[in-house]
Amino acid sequence: MGLELKGLTKTFPAQGNGDEVEVLSGFNLKLDHGRFLSLVGPSGCGKTTLLRIIAGLEPASRGEVLLDGAPLRPSTTETGLVFQQYALFPWRTALQNIEMGLQFKGVDVEQRRREAMEYVEAFGLMGFEHRYPKDLSGGMQQRVAIARTLIMQPKLVLMDEPFGSLDSQTRNNMQEFLLGIWEKRRDTIIFVTHNVDEAVFLSEEVLVLSRRPARILAKFPVEAPRPRDRTSAENNQLRKVVLDVLRSEGPPPPV
Repeated sequence: MGLELKGLTKTFPAQGNGDEVEVLSGFNLKLDHGRFLSLVGPSGCGKTTLLRIIAGLEPASRGEVLLDGAPLRPSTTETGLVFQQYALFPWRTALQNIEMGLQFKGVDVEQRRREAMEYVEAFGLMGFEHRYPKDLSGGMQQRVAIARTLIMQPKLVLMDEPFGSLDSQTRNNMQEFLLGIWEKRRDTIIFVTHNVDEAVFLSEEVLVLSRRPARILAKFPVEAPRPRDRTSAENNQLRKVVLDVLRSEGPPPPV
């Protein structure tokens, strides 16, 4: 089955003399297991709010979030969220950050250390596992953050502009790294980005959202074979079509 969003609506209350802000209105989506979906849309349209509702960090005003036909419980380990800010604990080493979720679950130290070391090796962090976040590059910190999420084996991985703070070359490298991990594991991923090139390169499908309240303006399957050429005519054409839809929306209304 997979994920289903049914009639999600989110309204933030008025502040001061302002009006209520409706971010989502009757948002519907179905996503099968193992799919890689990217969401693009104007700034402030509600992409992050949507992820936070799915993750259980933000209540919806109305509507349902279902996983395999059952309501998705808040704060469940069935979902994992990767932020743009790496959100690593600075007093914990890379290894200790990766194993943190298992520690909270009560997994004994020997088992969680063994599992975390498997992720250290798979994520190209050997030799850096005992370093603290301040001693790691941005790309390495994000690898640690992704490993910390995936070690919990979530059914649904939510990624909120995870590479947005990286330089261009590191960002490209991290995109290819993420694809390599996804092709082996086939996690279900919802990936929010403002970068249309990134969405087209990574995804099986790109959803273009409207300005708020967010609705789906267009769905574009990405049919280019993998490994993909970022500069291929096929990718460039799809990128242009997506950008044209985004331009038609214009800037979001003021808050």
